[in-house]
Amino acid sequence: MTEQASMDLARRCGQHLFQRDRASNGLGMRLLSVAPGAARLGMSISAEMLQGHGTCHGGLIFTLADSAFAIACNSQDQATVALGCSIDYLAPAQLGDTLTADCHQQHRRGRTGHYAVRIENQHGQLIALFQGRSYQVRGTLLTQETDHE
Repeated sequence: MTEQASMDLARRCGQHLFQRDRASNGLGMRLLSVAPGAARLGMSISAEMLQGHGTCHGGLIFTLADSAFAIACNSQDQATVALGCSIDYLAPAQLGDTLTADCHQQHRRGRTGHYAVRIENQHGQLIALFQGRSYQVRGTLLTQETDHE
């Protein structure tokens, strides 16, 4: 497959999966870019996303990272799910911040893969680091979705 064909396939897979992702869309996430093994999502922090200390709830930061991870894992039209994830919170996200989750495949072999996600605010400040492990299940993303439509 050519590099352009791989990029086109990744974009189609990412857009298709993101359109069906009601949770990410409900939180106002935006799909910024997709490439083979990579994805970038954005999310603005609203008052409804604040926890008791007045900063963004960590679960929502995790959700942003996990959504970028999901798009990156599935960007090569191989149905893939999370095997495990972890996150380290490095700085708080504040009301009005715009967070960006930038996910990149670190390694993929056989059915498993490893991905790293950097979550930064609009000033480039590192907010969190997320690590995800993926597992490829049977089938392809676009073929499965097309078969059910």
